[in-house]
Amino acid sequence: MIDKYLNKIIKGDCIELFKLIPDESVDITFADPPFNLKKKYNSHKDSLIIQDYLDWCEQWIKETVRVTKPTGSIFLHNIPKWLTYYSSMLNKIADFKHWICWDAPTMPMGKTLQPSHYGMLYYAKDTKKNKFYEIRYPHKRCRKCNYLQKDYGGKKAALHPFGPLVSDVWTDIHRVKHNKYRDDHPCQLPIHLLERVILMSTDEGDIVFDPFSGTGTTAVAARRLGRNYLGFELDDEYANISMNKLTQESASSKIGNSWVSYFLSGIVTLRDKDWENISQYYLIPNTAKQVDCVEIKLKDIEQSCICPS
Repeated sequence: MIDKYLNKIIKGDCIELFKLIPDESVDITFADPPFNLKKKYNSHKDSLIIQDYLDWCEQWIKETVRVTKPTGSIFLHNIPKWLTYYSSMLNKIADFKHWICWDAPTMPMGKTLQPSHYGMLYYAKDTKKNKFYEIRYPHKRCRKCNYLQKDYGGKKAALHPFGPLVSDVWTDIHRVKHNKYRDDHPCQLPIHLLERVILMSTDEGDIVFDPFSGTGTTAVAARRLGRNYLGFELDDEYANISMNKLTQESASSKIGNSWVSYFLSGIVTLRDKDWENISQYYLIPNTAKQVDCVEIKLKDIEQSCICPS
C-alpha cells in the first residue's frame, strides 16, 4: 500500500495523512516540527497554547512510532524545551538511544544562558532489532600548522586516517546562514545533517519518512543517498519548492560504490564499515602517527567519486 506514495511529497495536514500509511512500513522517521515560537510560516500560525501544542505533538509522535519498522529509528529535532516533553511521550512506546546535541549557536536572549544547541532525540522502535552503523567525520586540524587539534597523547599509533567516530555531540555541521543557500523557509536544516542521520540508520533502498517536509531537505538527502523518501507538507508553496528541487537531484553522493555525505566537495560523513573500500581513493601517510600532521587527500576527486552539486 505504501508503494504508491513513495518518492512523493504529499500535501496536507500530517495528522490526517498519517492515516494513509500502514503500520511498520518506513525504515526511519525524521521529524522537525514547528517549534511553537511564533515563527512566520506561509499557511499556519506557530503559536499555540502550550497544552494544545503538546497534545498535538503527542498525536503525531505516536504515529511516527506506529509507521516505523521494528528495525527502524525515530529522530525528533527541536529545541531542548520541547524535547524534554517529547522524551516523556516516547519513553512509553519506543526505546531511547541518544540525545544528540547539535552545536548551533543562536543570538543571546538576555537573562539566560545563550542557547547554543539544538537537540535531536534518537529512539529505536526495538533496540534489539535496530539497524545502526558507526560513522566517521574528518579530523579537525589547526588552520595554520595543519596538526590535529585534539591531543591523542600516546595513542597516536591508533589514529584512524579519515577521522574519529561520531559521538552524540555534533560540532562540525553548521546552520544554513547565507541567503544564497536558503529556501524561503524560516527553519531550514543543512542537508549534510540529514545525510548523517540517514547513513547511520538506513541502507540503500530504505524508506526515509518526514511528516514535516518543509522545503524537502530530508527528501533531497535521501534521494542523493539512494534511498526512497516520503514527505508530508501542509504548505503548498513549500511542497512545490521541494518537488522542484527533487527533479534536479539524483542518487549521486558516492565515492566508488560507497554512499557518503559531501559538503563543499569534501566528504564529511562516511560509514566505518566502508572505509576499506573508500581508502583506495585517498593518499594516506605511511604510518598512523603521521596522520597527526599530514592530512589525507583524495587522489582524483573527478574520477573517484560522484559529488552532488
